Amino acid sequence: MTNDLYAVVGHPISHSKSPWIHSHFARQTGEPVEYTAIQAPLEGFEQTVRDFFAGGGKGLNVTVPFKEQAWAMADHRTARAEKAGAANTLYQDDQGRLTADNTDGAGLVADLTDNHGFSLVGERLLVLGAGGAVRGVLGPLLAQGPAQVVIANRTPDKAGRLAELFAAEAGDTRLQGCGFDQLSGRFDLIINGTSASLQGELPPLPAGLVGPGTSGYDMMYGQEVTPFNRWLLDQGGRLGIDGLGMLVEQAAEAFAVWRGVHPKTAPVIAALRSGAS
Repeated sequence: MTNDLYAVVGHPISHSKSPWIHSHFARQTGEPVEYTAIQAPLEGFEQTVRDFFAGGGKGLNVTVPFKEQAWAMADHRTARAEKAGAANTLYQDDQGRLTADNTDGAGLVADLTDNHGFSLVGERLLVLGAGGAVRGVLGPLLAQGPAQVVIANRTPDKAGRLAELFAAEAGDTRLQGCGFDQLSGRFDLIINGTSASLQGELPPLPAGLVGPGTSGYDMMYGQEVTPFNRWLLDQGGRLGIDGLGMLVEQAAEAFAVWRGVHPKTAPVIAALRSGAS
């Protein structure tokens, strides 16, 4: 049997753990999947995608800096991709249409609820940042029924526009956007959706946001504790979680979209934590 070809596309891409993750999923499920990494030229993403599918490829994961381009070039978008304004998963549907999906939000919620035992119902959430990473996870977070979600950003207007965009999905959740300096009160969960950790930096957050029951989630991950999680723990927070579990969970969701089988994620996360890649 010939394996079906899948890949992750980005620039740069050599650091990606996706080939290892999906290869593990394929062995675990017995699915005939071959998965590789493709570094697309910065000005050649669309041609790379079209060449991949024209050559018989079955599905693509998309990472920085191409998620918005993937969304824009699609012939069809799932509801969660449409609202996210970005796509991390591409495939051709049964009509041959290039279809865009976004599994980031599902990955974040799965990591929080399944792997770490969180219930977000009735909780007070603070989400830092208002870029594509945050836009991609807001819908699934709101679907969990928190009491409040505050989006804070260096540019308050951008946070406000994001809150307006998702107002219809908020239901009974109080949803608002503001600047970092407008924040007050303690939160149950603070999610860092900014890229500050990649530069070893922190958003300019005021004191008083963290209590002994506050947990933190940094959508970034690394070998060491991220600067955001270190800040949260230094402020007296209860727990700091990095985004490695989200990486694996969004990959599992994409695998399920493509293959109709949802792989087990716990052994993959454990292997990555122990240094496999």
